[in-house]
Amino acid sequence: MKRRILGKTEMDVPVLSFGASSLGSVFRDIDRDEGIRTVHAAVDAGMNYIDVSPYYGLTKAEAVLGEAIRSLPRSSYMLSTKAGRYGENEFDFSRQRILDSVQESLDRLHTDYIDILFLHDIEFVPAEIIIEEAFPTLLRLKEQGVIRHAGICGLPLPLFEKVLPQIDADAIISYCHYSLNDTSLLSLLPLLEKKEIGLVNASPLSMGLLSTRGAPAWHPADDRVKELCLKAARFCAEQGSDIAKLAVQFSTSNERIPTTLVSSASQRNILNNAAWIEEPIDQSLLDEVLCILAPLHNETWSSGRPEYNTKPSNTTAEASKGEQR
Repeated sequence: MKRRILGKTEMDVPVLSFGASSLGSVFRDIDRDEGIRTVHAAVDAGMNYIDVSPYYGLTKAEAVLGEAIRSLPRSSYMLSTKAGRYGENEFDFSRQRILDSVQESLDRLHTDYIDILFLHDIEFVPAEIIIEEAFPTLLRLKEQGVIRHAGICGLPLPLFEKVLPQIDADAIISYCHYSLNDTSLLSLLPLLEKKEIGLVNASPLSMGLLSTRGAPAWHPADDRVKELCLKAARFCAEQGSDIAKLAVQFSTSNERIPTTLVSSASQRNILNNAAWIEEPIDQSLLDEVLCILAPLHNETWSSGRPEYNTKPSNTTAEASKGEQR
């Protein structure tokens, strides 16, 4: 599998990586053995950067992943997990809770270090908590060798624009902002590249928007966005293709985006995803799908505190739109 360097971490990551949220039964109920087999299939396919969180399945994802990787050489995979979010509305970015959380994660994952620790969904707390207490705690863990790199993650892009200039982050996770329907992540690349911050892109299917099943009921997008995404997915099916294939190929094709996370607890799905990125993209189909999705391009939804959800300027939005291909 093609690989790229993840910013100043210098981690050599695959262009397609494994998001372990599915191991927590967040999409459907799975058993331990199915999850273990899927992790092994992903690593064998070259998807050996794995991301997880104690929030996924309320620690189940970490527990299942830990069972899967304990039989693998530690040098055969790279691992990131998170701290700060522990439930739907449970956030704690205090120093002691982060220290406790990391030790709990290490125990569940059967490892003695984490390659990257991310502060999870920081848009739900004031920036001062992250800048003055939480991130310095990560730096201390980094000095101690418990974690190799420190980062942040969240949904709103203005979040990163506000916080990144004030901390020395090694990497970020951004989701739902580099996919067929939304490429607004491009507007953040100059800042990331200037500071050599590693970028992990996630959710190329926009949390289920790009599917012939339609978006899940809990999805925060409005009905118009859901309907147009469903229209694009059905168009692909009518052409004998799968929008998931097109979406994964699209999201991994940009050389400036080191890696993209996909999550599935199905061996078959993981192997399909790994095979798809080795195939050339159907440019004609891509053009048609982008045309269908053009009316909603870069439309998103709010997450967290209001100050992180201000819309980008028209200039920024248009620049991002112009670069979508």
